[in-house]
Amino acid sequence: MANRDYYEVLGVSQGASDAELKKAYRQLAMQFHPDKNPGDKKAEERFKEVGEAYGVLSDPDKRAHYDRFGVAPGAASGGGFEGGFGTLFEDIFENFFSGAGGGRRGRSRPTRGEDLQYELKITLEDAATGLETKIQIPRLVRCEACKGSGSEPGTHKTTCDTCQGRGEIRMSHGFLTVARPCPRCAGEGQINKSPCRDCRGEGRLRGEHVLGVKIPAGIDDGMQLRLSGEGSSGVNGGPAGDLYVLVRIRDHPIFTRHGTDLLVDLPVSFTQLALGAEVDVPILGGTDKLKIPAGSQPHQVIRLRGKGMPRLRERGHGDACYRLLLEVPQKLSAKQREALEAFEAASKEHRGPLASAFIERMKKLLG
Repeated sequence: MANRDYYEVLGVSQGASDAELKKAYRQLAMQFHPDKNPGDKKAEERFKEVGEAYGVLSDPDKRAHYDRFGVAPGAASGGGFEGGFGTLFEDIFENFFSGAGGGRRGRSRPTRGEDLQYELKITLEDAATGLETKIQIPRLVRCEACKGSGSEPGTHKTTCDTCQGRGEIRMSHGFLTVARPCPRCAGEGQINKSPCRDCRGEGRLRGEHVLGVKIPAGIDDGMQLRLSGEGSSGVNGGPAGDLYVLVRIRDHPIFTRHGTDLLVDLPVSFTQLALGAEVDVPILGGTDKLKIPAGSQPHQVIRLRGKGMPRLRERGHGDACYRLLLEVPQKLSAKQREALEAFEAASKEHRGPLASAFIERMKKLLG
C-alpha cells in the first residue's frame, strides 16, 4: 500500500485515540470482509489495506515511527498486514461470525449439530396413563440442493490462497509466533466462490419436522426425554444433535401432586367428623368411596391406597390422600340452631380431652 495515508485509509484524524482507531477498523473490516463480498477483488484489496493500516497505527512504536518518517517500520518486508491483527481480529470474528453452534470458524471439519429443547405441556391424567403424541420441531436440516456442501451443484470449494489451506496465519511478535484464524477463509482453509443459492453457502436450511413422542406413565413435571439425533443436522457431514423434550404438567383443578401421592382438600361437616360417614371422593379417572371414621379431626388425612400416580418405570402406585377440612355453616335454620344449642348444653358435662386439659392449665395459671 505504497504512498497511502494510513489515517486516510481508516477515515480518522492523525490525533485519533486508540478507541477511535479500533472502532473505525472494526466497521471497515466488517464492511469489506471477503465473506460479505465474495468475488469482489476491490473489496478484498480494501480489506487488506484496512488491516495493514490498523496493524501499524494500533502499535504505539510503529505509529510513532510512521508519524515521524511517513512509512511503517519494516514495510519493505511486507510484514505489516499480518502483524496488526492481534486480539482485535479475533474479537471481530467472534462478533461477525457469531451464531448458533459457535459461528463459522473451523467449519471445514465435520461439526455436530446443535441440541434443541422442546417444551411439551400435558395434563395430570396424561402423566398418569402415559401418552403418545406428535410434535412439530423447527430445526436446521441439510440442504438437499447442495447435499450439505454449501456450494452450487457441480462446483467445489477452492484452497484458500492466503493460508494455503491451513486455516490459520502466523504472526511474529519478536521471538513469539502466534497463530490466528485466517481472515480470508475464516479458518476453513477453503473458499466458497459459488455459494449454494438455496442455503447461501451454509449447507443447512431452516425446516419443520413432525416427530412422534412417547411419554411414559408416571413422568413428573420438569423431567426431560432425550431423543438422540433429532436435533439440528450436522455441518460438513457431522452428526446431528439431540432433542430434549421438557415435560410440563398443567395444574389440576382438584389434585395436588406430591411425588406419587395425590392430595385433595375434602370439605366435611361437623356431624360427618363426629359420627363418621362414607362419602364419594374423586380419584383419577372416576370416583371411589372414602370411609371417614367417627371422631375424625379437622386436617386429618385419610388415604386410599394405590389410587395415586404410577411409579415411573416401577410397579405400583402412590396413594390418594384426602385432608379433612371442617366447613362451618355461616347461616343456621331455627331447627339447626336448636339442635346445636342442645348439643352444646350436653357437651358441658362431657368435655373432650383437649378441652379438659386446656381448662386445667388455665386454673393452674390463674392460681
